[in-house]
Amino acid sequence: MILKTSEKNRLRQQYGPWAVVTGASSGIGLELARLLADAGLQLVINARQIERLAPVAQQLRETYGIDVRMVAADVSAPGGVQQLIDDTDGLDVGLLVLSAGFGTSGLFLRSNLDEEINLLRVNAEAVLSLTHHFGRRFAAQHRGGIILLSSMVAFQGVPYAANYAASKAYVQSLAEALALELKPDGVDVLAAAPGPVRSGFEQRANMAMTMSLTPEQVGVPILRALGRQTTVLPGWLTKLLVYALRTVPRWGKVRIMQQVMGGMTQHQRQLQPNP
Repeated sequence: MILKTSEKNRLRQQYGPWAVVTGASSGIGLELARLLADAGLQLVINARQIERLAPVAQQLRETYGIDVRMVAADVSAPGGVQQLIDDTDGLDVGLLVLSAGFGTSGLFLRSNLDEEINLLRVNAEAVLSLTHHFGRRFAAQHRGGIILLSSMVAFQGVPYAANYAASKAYVQSLAEALALELKPDGVDVLAAAPGPVRSGFEQRANMAMTMSLTPEQVGVPILRALGRQTTVLPGWLTKLLVYALRTVPRWGKVRIMQQVMGGMTQHQRQLQPNP
């Protein structure tokens, strides 16, 4: 999918000249970086590994003729968040896209506690810190946009992905509240809540997805919604899954998600030994 010229102009005029994108080396973050570059915004892209960021930066520069700066930093560490803040100081940033994140799955009591804590640092604590910093900057300049990556699992508890779903519930709630708090300051906040996306997420989460979207199917709907909606459900599959559950009570959604996630993680729950 591609953005219309009018949408490119809107993004550049309302949120340019610089955008910061975390998790930009793959998946949804990479797709959003590509679309913003095509719209003419200069980019600061972040991921943990410079060897994955460098080819992305080179391709964006050569294809779209924009300035791209790299910040190789792990946002799960306070030093990584501070590095991103320091390296963007002095730039006229108007858009923050927080796409860095990962998932875990399986039985909660058999999970690795250190990994689950790290998940919270990336999916929630880094989101909190960066949203607070850039939200203040944007409010002071009376313009800006913030895109937070939520998920369709944010709207109910999800057995076999309990901590991941809880982290996305935090992101969703934060975005909904800040969309109203920051609106008088001219700052747009959007929660993007996609369904399953084939982006390497499923490998790290050790899940087996039978049906999923591609990053290309969700990037354009997310950017179109910025400044117009508080929450966007990007992609046909996301809408199908969420709308199908709309009339189901919350306890029923949890039971349904137990069946859905149970099918995705059955392989690891059968193979993993008891602690």
